[in-house]
This record gives sequence, structure tokens and C-alpha cells, in this order.
Amino acid sequence: MYITPDLCDAYPDVAVVEPMFGNFGGHDSFGGEIVTVKCFEDNSVVKELVEENGKGKVMVVDGGGSLRCAMLGDMLADKAAKNGWEGIIIYGCVRDVDVLIQTPLGVQALASHPRKSNKRGVGEHNVPVTFGGVTFRPGEYVYADNNGIIVSSTALQMPQ
Repeated sequence: MYITPDLCDAYPDVAVVEPMFGNFGGHDSFGGEIVTVKCFEDNSVVKELVEENGKGKVMVVDGGGSLRCAMLGDMLADKAAKNGWEGIIIYGCVRDVDVLIQTPLGVQALASHPRKSNKRGVGEHNVPVTFGGVTFRPGEYVYADNNGIIVSSTALQMPQ
């Protein structure tokens, strides 16, 4: 369990994402190594990545802040949880929120939206993405809870 205020106190140089995200998953607190996706209204790459082993990793999806469709729903979240992903942060929307809250996965997003995304196979994987005033780089670390989201170039330990 990560507590971002305690991490910020112990590591004052961490980057703090602007407050705009809400928790939608079954795990309120999560963190791990960053794996990025850059896509707009097309979650094809997200669908591919949830099939991979995500142990110790957090998928950070730059959906361009779109509020016109969902980039994650119950089936992809369930697949991500089963494959060990710690969490998914989406600069965009999710759907199936009543099921997501029961899924053992951290999920943060801007809002919920009932429409699914397009699937045209468009998107990039493991490229730096920037939103909320912070750049997320593959291989760095992200931590999230109900207080917010922070990013660090190195893995952080909760203070004793």
C-alpha cells in the first residue's frame, strides 16, 4: 500500500500530477514501473498490453484527455488483473464502473463514459507521454492513491 502524501514528504523531488483523476478500480493504492501507451479514442494497444504479464507495472495511457469514449472497460480490466498488472492510469475515460470497482486492479481516469473506443490498431507503446504537468517515461515509476498521482525516476519505498 502506497500513501502518496508520505512519499511526497520522504521524497520531496517527486513530480506530482495535477489533480484531475478519480479512482475507479478495486485497489485505491497502487504503484510500479511505468509502461506507456499513446493513443486517441482507440484502445487497440491497451487491449494488446493487458494480455502481457504486468507484475510490478502500471500502464499509463495518454488518451489525449478525450471525454468522448472509454479507453478501458470491465473485460480489459479483468484481463489486466489476471495478468498481474498493478494498475492503469488513463488520461481519458473508463466504463463499466460498477464492475471496475470490484476488480482487483488500480484504475484512475478522468471520468466515465458509456461508449467504447474505436479499434483501428492505432497507437504507440513505450514512448514518453505528458499530461497533468508531468512526463511519464517508460521504466520510471508511478504511485497513485486517493490523494493523487506521483512520478519518480527511481523506485520509492514507503517510509517507516
